[in-house]
Amino acid sequence: MKQIATQYSQFVFFEPLFTGSFCIFLSFLQAQTFAACIFVAIEKIKLKMAYTIQYKKAQVLQALRYHFMKQSEIKTLMIVVNVYAIATGVLLFLKKIRPELFLLGSILWIILLLLFWFAMPALFYKKAALFQQDWNFSFTQAEANLYSNFGAAQWTWDELTHYFESPYFFHFYFGPKTFFLIPKENIPFEDQQVLRTLLKDK
Repeated sequence: MKQIATQYSQFVFFEPLFTGSFCIFLSFLQAQTFAACIFVAIEKIKLKMAYTIQYKKAQVLQALRYHFMKQSEIKTLMIVVNVYAIATGVLLFLKKIRPELFLLGSILWIILLLLFWFAMPALFYKKAALFQQDWNFSFTQAEANLYSNFGAAQWTWDELTHYFESPYFFHFYFGPKTFFLIPKENIPFEDQQVLRTLLKDK
């Protein structure tokens, strides 16, 4: 108990002067409260937090769309097709080309949209057994674990190359094509904030 109090005191600034002032007392109280919040957040990071997570198909498909559309080669391809469509549209308006060339660009754009927005996420979801299971996810300040009867995975936060968030998931990347999706739904908001703080510090 004495050790915890010593750690807590590191986050508190004591000012012995002007203690008779009511305004200073209120400021002091606010500082104490703020310090307590910081202390609790840091202590929670040190503990092992565990959650049961589930993958809902509609949410996973949306997350996979974010994943595919963020891939550099797909971004480049979409940019090229969009530039082609705009250029042929302008040239068609100026009557410099035949309508078939503009139509070709429009068809390519629709095909890519159907492929990357619908077909590939659905195919990936169908083939990945990960999304058919309920998992236990836990994390500490140093590492994270994902495990179930199907299998297990463990990683340290230093192994992440980058991460981002979509509306329903944390996306953890270990390389351009290696990643995990961790649902937010069963993780309390305050614990999500702890996880965000931890990731930003890495």
